[in-house]
Amino acid sequence: MNVLLGLRNTLIIAVAGLAIGIVIGTLVAAVQVGGKRNKVTKVLSVIAQVYTGVFRGTPIIVQLLIFHYIIFMGLKLDGLLETIIVFGLNSGAYVAEIMRGGILSVDKGQMEAGRALGLSYASTMLRIVFPQALKNVVPTLGNELIALTKDTSVAGYVATMDLTLAFRNIASANYEFIIPYVMLALVYLVIIIIFTVLIRIVERRMRASDRR
Repeated sequence: MNVLLGLRNTLIIAVAGLAIGIVIGTLVAAVQVGGKRNKVTKVLSVIAQVYTGVFRGTPIIVQLLIFHYIIFMGLKLDGLLETIIVFGLNSGAYVAEIMRGGILSVDKGQMEAGRALGLSYASTMLRIVFPQALKNVVPTLGNELIALTKDTSVAGYVATMDLTLAFRNIASANYEFIIPYVMLALVYLVIIIIFTVLIRIVERRMRASDRR
């Protein structure tokens, strides 16, 4: 049962973390690409730079421990929820760079055309630029999902039952470490293969829609 619970939690942390990361990363990327047009955007740009610098510059396990023992202390949050939040924040910093590159890959004329039609910067970004940028970064977002899945192995440090903790408990109970850890590696490998296949299917469908 622990293995099934660990598998469920691992998938939830990775997928939910990426979903949160995409939302945060897109907003941060929009701020960074938008430049410092006024005082508000200047402040937001500085905050975005600090955020991405901190979360990209420190190990995720350190972030997880800081949030668990300092920031979330006294809140009595579920370990799974804590882990999802931290993974989402961590992913957001990386997705911000991914989306920034995707946005910059879209022809500048698209933004100019949207503004010429009377759309605001935010509306043009959301309705015209972002959908095109998303198609360009799907493979990279897939890599981020794979990286998050493997990073879930540290969730056990805050008492969240993930695959690694489940197999570690089996190994400790039986005093047999080789077979459980080999099985753990195989389970992760199967998950990554499945995610890779799904990502390639999404890529092919997007390319097919572009041709049509």
